[in-house]
Amino acid sequence: MNLRYKKLEVIGQGAFGVVHKAKDTETNEIVALKKIRIGNAEDGVNISAIREIKFLKELNHPNVVKLLNVFHHSQNINIVYEHCKKDLEKVIKDREIMFSPSDIKSLMQMLLEGLNHCHQNWIIHRDMKPSNLLINSKGILKLADFGLSRNYASPSHINTNYQYTNQVVTLWYRAPELLLGCKKYGFGVDIWAAGCIFAELLRRQAIIFGDTEIEVLSSIFEIFGTPNQTNWPGFSSLPLTNILTFQENQPIALTDLFPAASNDLLDLFSKMMKFNPSERISAQKALEHPYFKNEPKPTLPELLPFFKN
Repeated sequence: MNLRYKKLEVIGQGAFGVVHKAKDTETNEIVALKKIRIGNAEDGVNISAIREIKFLKELNHPNVVKLLNVFHHSQNINIVYEHCKKDLEKVIKDREIMFSPSDIKSLMQMLLEGLNHCHQNWIIHRDMKPSNLLINSKGILKLADFGLSRNYASPSHINTNYQYTNQVVTLWYRAPELLLGCKKYGFGVDIWAAGCIFAELLRRQAIIFGDTEIEVLSSIFEIFGTPNQTNWPGFSSLPLTNILTFQENQPIALTDLFPAASNDLLDLFSKMMKFNPSERISAQKALEHPYFKNEPKPTLPELLPFFKN
């Protein structure tokens, strides 16, 4: 083990590695240390680790987790990040935390700022969900976990036939075009997921759920209505639309879904959750929306004590 970093405790564990809280003995800074096992030499380094390192080296923004170091030891690649005490999933589930309208506005503003930085650098995150949004002791939200991220295309190649796997983004946050088998997609998949997170902040629970793609699609259509060629041009040509059949639903009123929400909030949310990806609002346009300009202003004073603990 690199003697510079002293492990303190395990703070996370997944399919690709273990994350420790650690101390940088040179700076006395508390960091997060992800250890990813390489395995046999012929297996090479896990592609998720390569992507994580690549994209975090390219990104530099207050709302994206900071990559501090990368080193090899024994059969492991070790990635060192800035340490964040909470993730948004834990915050949402903590019923002792009461969100004010300004808290929700601040969290969404930081999420979209980080996402906009990714998109301006032609990076699709592809795994936006509350557990991948970290919050440091100052209450600053940061996008993390870029293991599924991909470069979209350079500005000169926007209309090329780039195809990606549609098996990305955790199921409940997966955009309808992905669920219907589309392999040509762009930044809109991140915006849809961000809209799902927006709703979860407001309701304190996911509004879209299911154990399979079909169940999640049914959940989406029960809320937003069943799409067709009129509200989603090109819908009938998606890979699975001629295979699957769904009950015809009308959209429910967003005021029923979010009774206390302002008109500005409902308008922004509706623009993030458009069926047609080309009509979905961009991160940049979302940040310019009146929701973020009007009262109450985004602040985090009520939540800070929870992030410091």
